[in-house]
Amino acid sequence: MRLTAFTDIALRIVMRLAVVSGDELMTTREIADVLAVPYTHAAKAVARLSELGLVEARRGRGGGLHLTEFGRGASVGAVVRRLEGDGEVVGCEDALMPCPLRAACRLRAALREAQEAFYASLDKITITSLVAGSAGPVLLSLTAPPE
Repeated sequence: MRLTAFTDIALRIVMRLAVVSGDELMTTREIADVLAVPYTHAAKAVARLSELGLVEARRGRGGGLHLTEFGRGASVGAVVRRLEGDGEVVGCEDALMPCPLRAACRLRAALREAQEAFYASLDKITITSLVAGSAGPVLLSLTAPPE
């Protein structure tokens, strides 16, 4: 299973925000620059993370982003589920090309079970635990690439 680029960017954003100290705020532009992702992608991810209550975005002068307490304690599994949606690993019922084996196939159930096992393994990990140890200093050391 491969996560979408959107989920990957969103997880990087919450990880970077998890190591920001105290009252320090980062802008979406700063986040995009240090994570080396397009600003528009970062902005969409920040909007979704804000909708989910993981990130608070303050507008205007002195504004910026910070990870909420809910975001710090959120499980990676729960975040990934919300960002990836309820889609299946395979498209057995796709309108363009439905699978002719779908009536008797056991693969779909096996893949769904594997997907749930994947999420369950991520449920044990919180956003805060992702940045513990050596990951925190590495995230703090990230700087925007030279132009």
